[in-house]
Amino acid sequence: MKLYRSAASPYVRKVSVVIREAGLTGIDEIAAMGTPVDPGSMPVDQNPLGKIPALVTDEGLVLYDSRVICRYLDSRAGAGLYPEAPRLWDTLVVEATADGILDAAVLIVYEARTRPEDLRFSPWVEGQWAKIARALAALETRWMAHLQGPLDMGQIAVGCALGYLEFRHGARDWRKGHPRLAEWEAGFAQRPAMQATLPQG
Repeated sequence: MKLYRSAASPYVRKVSVVIREAGLTGIDEIAAMGTPVDPGSMPVDQNPLGKIPALVTDEGLVLYDSRVICRYLDSRAGAGLYPEAPRLWDTLVVEATADGILDAAVLIVYEARTRPEDLRFSPWVEGQWAKIARALAALETRWMAHLQGPLDMGQIAVGCALGYLEFRHGARDWRKGHPRLAEWEAGFAQRPAMQATLPQG
């Protein structure tokens, strides 16, 4: 298999953590970089959306979107990161919440990096952070029991989302006001798969 990736992408990190947690090997990693305004070396032939991660399977099937790839790898390895219902629905909601955090956090980065300074719109940026703040509050108040349960894809997604907030938005200090979530993240971040996939760039 071939995985198109960037060491800075939190969506790629989700996939990389799953690969390690599932014990998968033999996946070739191909570096790709770009932005919404310049696809650069993004795998546009494999993913018409020009996004990473993108996975080419041994059978030549091209998978994209981290949730699709993670589900495929879990199925292939039989890792059980997507449990049976009814816990499955909680797992998927927690994963979607984490991905929503990532979506908003990445948009804030793009606003600063790709939009000319005189065209940047601070209220829009703060609106994105408000989404993140609400999601963090939901994790803190509603989802801690799930996060403290058996390892699943929801936990991996949340761990990667919180790691990205620290990586790109450390000055915002997401831990403030979320003591239980911060304590959980401190422990989860020590997992070997998380340590091996720390974001770079």
